[in-house]
Amino acid sequence: MKIVFMGTPDFAKESLEALYNKKYEIAAVVTNQDKQKGRGMKMTPSPVKTFAEEKGLKIFQPLKVRNNEEFIKEIKNLKPDLLCVVAYGKILPKELLEIPKYGAINVHASLLPKYRGAAPIQWAVLNGDKKTGITTMFMDEGMDTGDMILKEEVEIGENETTGELWDKLSKIGAKLLTKTVEKIDSIENKEDKNLEEIKKIIGAEKQGNEYTLAPMLKKEMAKIDWEKNSKEIKNLVRGLNPIMGAYCFLGDKKIKIWKVNNYSIEDFENKFVLSEEEKGNIKEKENGTIIVADKKKGIFVKTGDGIIEILELQGENGKKMDSKSFLNGNKVDIEEILK
Repeated sequence: MKIVFMGTPDFAKESLEALYNKKYEIAAVVTNQDKQKGRGMKMTPSPVKTFAEEKGLKIFQPLKVRNNEEFIKEIKNLKPDLLCVVAYGKILPKELLEIPKYGAINVHASLLPKYRGAAPIQWAVLNGDKKTGITTMFMDEGMDTGDMILKEEVEIGENETTGELWDKLSKIGAKLLTKTVEKIDSIENKEDKNLEEIKKIIGAEKQGNEYTLAPMLKKEMAKIDWEKNSKEIKNLVRGLNPIMGAYCFLGDKKIKIWKVNNYSIEDFENKFVLSEEEKGNIKEKENGTIIVADKKKGIFVKTGDGIIEILELQGENGKKMDSKSFLNGNKVDIEEILK
């Protein structure tokens, strides 16, 4: 089985490594171009390229894949049996998808048809979902609309971040991709069968018409709205960790918030020993008001329906730290309002 692999981030590198370890012939690896990263803006290769270089695999880094006759010709000349695509980052044209004999396979990080689009992991966390998973599918011209092959469901922990879920799903995706490739490879006399026959033999299923979208995240959504309920705010913080971080303003200084707990007002008052000043009349306070700012207790903020405990945050030009460490170097007063 001769495979052309297309992918870019560490999520995709797990799948490439799994195929390589299974001794499949990787005819070429296609990944995005190197990007400037870090304070020195050094040109940095993608995790997929780094792995491919280590293993001496042929690498393509086209600026674009659409209307790129030279690139399409290069792939045709390789005569691949299968195209495996994992988080490549570009929509592929029909002429590329039609090159491999047994089709193009994609690893998608959701339980399709839920969360078609660029950010399925992030939106599952942002929306507070209890479960998600991986789907492998045959690719077509649509956005994650192809026939589904294998699925594996996973639970999302109450405190799990996008970064943690990303790592977990990358390993499941790698495992499911190799199972999918093995399923296709095991078909007897597959050389004599067309793609539709291949799909039927392995039991590929068409997606229904009911679906949800997972569009790319926008920077504007990262600002915390303290009028929202505490669960929504917690999901925002989890969902944007570690991509960009949710943020708010303490006075005129921007702070990023990386980890929180949420409580109802009643649970908060029952769980923590509060001073008379801290108790006040919490329900009447403005949303965003700092209820507690104590080096031993931490930082607690009033929300639309309850209380957020800030566990990890980052000041302007500072490092991530727990709230108690933050209070050692920053003045934060009770009754200050986060905006």
